[in-house]
Amino acid sequence: MQNNQEIKNRLFPVFLKLEELNVLLVGGGNVGLEKLSAMLNNSPDSCVTVVADFFRDEIREYVKGYPKVVLVERKFDFNDLNDKDLVILATDNPDLHASIKRVTAERHILCNVADTPDLCDFYLGSIVQKGDLKIGISTNGKSPTMAKRMREFLDDIIPENIQQLLDNLREIRKSIKGDFQEKIRVLNEVTESMVNERKS
Repeated sequence: MQNNQEIKNRLFPVFLKLEELNVLLVGGGNVGLEKLSAMLNNSPDSCVTVVADFFRDEIREYVKGYPKVVLVERKFDFNDLNDKDLVILATDNPDLHASIKRVTAERHILCNVADTPDLCDFYLGSIVQKGDLKIGISTNGKSPTMAKRMREFLDDIIPENIQQLLDNLREIRKSIKGDFQEKIRVLNEVTESMVNERKS
């Protein structure tokens, strides 16, 4: 077992079913668009309420294809937090962010504050996705640029036909007889041969 002192990045990675959560995004500018598109690119059926006293035209255009996204053009009100499971703050007002974060902490609502790691309960990492394979990349908030470079690297080396491989492995797993240990042994042999073939 690894000594806790050796662990550098203490974040626990999870994949959320955003379509089953109520999300609040505060901010209608470039950063708001970036956060919104990150969510919808991964979970297009997400229920997101976006509150801002101003929306860029790009956001208005972008959300036209997403009926579960609601734009509310006015200043943030703390009642906006009611019934929310997740909050993302993306304005240019750090004082507003700090005050909202205090309330989300009191209400036990998870909160992400753009460009302010110390106020974040979670980070939005870089994502690599090909078919059902999805990989989240985190630098513990230290370097989004490095996360982006790693995403580009992984996106380049993961084969385009990975979905076919995943589907085949699922069928192989279903067909394997024996107990759990035997299934693991067979799947390890199959996947090891795939890795060796890729190296050659």
